[in-house]
Amino acid sequence: MNLPRHSPQIVIAGGGVAGLTAALALHAAGFDRITVVEAAREIQPVGAGLNVLPNAVRELDALGLLARLEARAVRTRELRYYHRTGGLISRTPRGLAAGYRWPQLSLHRGHLQQVLADAVRERLGPTALVAGVRVSGVDVHPGGRPRVRLEHRDGAVRGHASLEPDLLIGADGIRSAVRAALNPEEGAPPWNGRLIWRGTSWMAADQAPDTMFIAGDDRNKAVVYPLTEPDAYGAVLVNWALVGPSAAGDETIRGDWNRPVPVASFVHHFEGWEFDGVAVADILRASDGTAYEYPMVDREPLDRWSHGRTTLIGDAAHAMYPAGSNGATQSVVDARALAHALAVHHRDPAAALQAYEADRRPATTALQHANRQLGPEIVINLAHERAPHGFTDIEKVIPREELAEIAARYAATGAFDAATVNRGSPYAPPLGAPI
Repeated sequence: MNLPRHSPQIVIAGGGVAGLTAALALHAAGFDRITVVEAAREIQPVGAGLNVLPNAVRELDALGLLARLEARAVRTRELRYYHRTGGLISRTPRGLAAGYRWPQLSLHRGHLQQVLADAVRERLGPTALVAGVRVSGVDVHPGGRPRVRLEHRDGAVRGHASLEPDLLIGADGIRSAVRAALNPEEGAPPWNGRLIWRGTSWMAADQAPDTMFIAGDDRNKAVVYPLTEPDAYGAVLVNWALVGPSAAGDETIRGDWNRPVPVASFVHHFEGWEFDGVAVADILRASDGTAYEYPMVDREPLDRWSHGRTTLIGDAAHAMYPAGSNGATQSVVDARALAHALAVHHRDPAAALQAYEADRRPATTALQHANRQLGPEIVINLAHERAPHGFTDIEKVIPREELAEIAARYAATGAFDAATVNRGSPYAPPLGAPI
């Protein structure tokens, strides 16, 4: 199968993980008229860490990026859950150690984004990624091309304030302008009254965790894992993400994103939290003293992602609470699924978008609902509910079979259990399609 002689013009709103992966996946499937517009003036290694599950690493490997990513990542070998009093709830192997054909990777979000951006410029050309420009509005015409309004970060884009591409992909995050245009009555993301504090710290390797752990009770939670192997000086970069209730209870916090706050304002919540010799408060104090605070929000599942020749991927489509390492992971899988559907149904964009949505929307909707119930991290709440003052034998609190069933059910919900992942990617280019 070959694509039409004149490949369609595709505009991707958003140069994050979802948008950049989509550009690379579409290019691999034979599309070559692709423009990614990103509101930031340049792609920089900012933010904190993330985990990429083996099902997404499989797709990034198919795009020829695994070696580059592993050079800037740590293979996650194990995940441990603890009650805040120090009791170990469970420890499970991850990635290759759990029998997957692909690793689970922990890395800095900015490094993942930089690897993707460099590959886009190399493969699609230096003009494929346009920084400092965002989509400010969309007019959708059923059956016809969308009209996309663009705005420069410093004002209107002179001379080309709007485009009419053959296809528009909204990859512009939880506050997506594309999603807002398709769902004008939706409003702001709902907030659950909790806050997330994120940051990184350089630690001596003997004081840093050697793998990923998640600990807490029914109010506070700490997610901690290394982002690097020890350097020449024996130091490790440690990522941390902490969750706690908002003291203010102020609804305006919901709109205050990426706000720098002093670590001293919340470190007291985590005094005395120590897990196999790793003290959370010590990790926080090893930072530069600043964290970024976010409201914990998600999006209501949509009944449809696609309207005419416009669709959504990543957080724009299905933003979910940060549980189970599924944010970046599902964005990568979305991108590959969309490119595959367009390659198969390239003569009928509407059919392509329907096929993409039929494949992806049920699974991500189920994950959105599961994450509102804390996903696999529910074991921490169960342990606290049943033994709030701690325990010496977790088997008497949560039987091993119950722990295993919770983990297996969540993996099956997102189709990232080892058996499914190891069957290989379902999104290989169709036979005969140019790659």
